[in-house]
Amino acid sequence: MARFSTLLACLCTALLVLTSAQQPTFRLETELVTFGVTVTGRDGAFITDLDADDFEILEDGTPQTLKYFARGEAETAPELHIGLLFDTSGSMGQDIGLARTAAIRFLNTLTDARDITLVDFDTEVRLSKYGQDDFPRLVERIRGRRPDGFTAMYDALGLYLQTADLDDGRKILVLFTDGGDTRSTLSFTDAMTLIRASDATVYAIGLIENQPSNVRNQQRLRLSQLAAESGGEAFFPLSMTQIEDAYDTIVAQIRAQYSLGYLSTNEVRDGAWRKVEIKVLRPGVDDLRLQTRKGYFAPYEPR
Repeated sequence: MARFSTLLACLCTALLVLTSAQQPTFRLETELVTFGVTVTGRDGAFITDLDADDFEILEDGTPQTLKYFARGEAETAPELHIGLLFDTSGSMGQDIGLARTAAIRFLNTLTDARDITLVDFDTEVRLSKYGQDDFPRLVERIRGRRPDGFTAMYDALGLYLQTADLDDGRKILVLFTDGGDTRSTLSFTDAMTLIRASDATVYAIGLIENQPSNVRNQQRLRLSQLAAESGGEAFFPLSMTQIEDAYDTIVAQIRAQYSLGYLSTNEVRDGAWRKVEIKVLRPGVDDLRLQTRKGYFAPYEPR
């Protein structure tokens, strides 16, 4: 069990290092730039039969050469790592039962994941990692938490993103929360910057219906922004049926997600933001919607 009180110093140190060039990056160890991409057609159906030659990647307007390509359902798909951010703060009192059931049912659908990282948070942030063989212990951990304390959601997100960068493969994070934050050292702006620096895809399940009306719109907006920045999506269900519909959508996106990787032609290691545009060039296919992140931070080396 990792307590936030003992990990805060490590997290702040990492943030200090990462922002030494005014922008953070998690990619000091590898030159391969990776993106998860889902493609949907005009009817909303996922396009799952594209090949590497169907994609074009532009970094700051400059074409890049694709070096790695994999489909989500293929045997050659990258390893899948699942993260679960689980809000156990006092404000979740009316929704904690629904959230527990929802989280366990969702994790039961992803038996091919190599591991599951649980970050449950209230006033403190606790992180544990489980293999598939440890699933009963994970369920016990989720069921055992009682809602209490304040909400350190952004700190929990920052801790997960920091540890997830050590994993190779696809990183999918699902966040169960009411959307508020009343305790974090990190700000919403910090959280957005850390998401931009990560290649994890974030899906938010916002249980905000029982929150005060004067904060509900802001909570909805912020969860939507966090998810969209990563190439993911936010859902705001009102019932278990709607939660299960959200599961179906998330799992379908995971299975339809392409993994693309390239070596940037820009060798400058200045930590600057690089805008990336990904296009589908297949003839006769138009009106496509791509879900992916919008760029990445370059590696940084101090001069």
